Amino acid sequence: MKTKHVYMSIFLKLTVLIYLCAPGCSDLKKVDGDLYLIRVGDEVVTVLDYNTALEIAKTAYPHNVIQDPEAFKDVKLRLLNQMIEELILFAKARELNIVVTDEDVEAAVAGIKKDYPEGGFEDALLENAVSYNTWKKRLKVNLLMQRVITEELEDKVKITTEDIAAYYQKHYGSKAAGGEPIDEPENITEIIIKNLRRQKAEEAYKPWLKKIQKDYTIEINKELWQKIFIEQ
Repeated sequence: MKTKHVYMSIFLKLTVLIYLCAPGCSDLKKVDGDLYLIRVGDEVVTVLDYNTALEIAKTAYPHNVIQDPEAFKDVKLRLLNQMIEELILFAKARELNIVVTDEDVEAAVAGIKKDYPEGGFEDALLENAVSYNTWKKRLKVNLLMQRVITEELEDKVKITTEDIAAYYQKHYGSKAAGGEPIDEPENITEIIIKNLRRQKAEEAYKPWLKKIQKDYTIEINKELWQKIFIEQ
């Protein structure tokens, strides 16, 4: 499966680790009091959201990990942190007026499906025990986050001629095993610049996230979280 602009481990994967809907979707719950588990500004994850995501996440781990209480706690904590990270990006998207429409999602779905042989996409979903609707919701989340990252990081990356030359030498300057030069596409400079932008954005992502999260109040319902955390 081909993916574009994958900037962190939680981005577009067939095995869905988080079950959230992008801001503005009708099923993103706005709750008060002790009903929320995580809240970042107007963005909320409920206990039901988390438990649904956890059931999906469990399919990505070996059975022995899920059965080990301490290892399973690590899984739960990792999921919590991933959800917090996504809510921060959701809040940033709202601040930047970034949205993803149904038309955007359908176009992305069509682009992904064309990389599969006939029936291959559906087989891949079945193999990973992910429903189409769940996967599609995940895709919408990823598209939104990708747009935030593109606007905040990728579009601001500066590429020098030295960067391009170094990348070219590393990836195209050597010879293949048979002694022949490696074939290079006609639009080699465009491809190199695109890859460098993605690479530099990936490198800048974590420091950028650490910086912007200070702009948001992250609330965790400690009582509910402790209950989830200690349950096996």
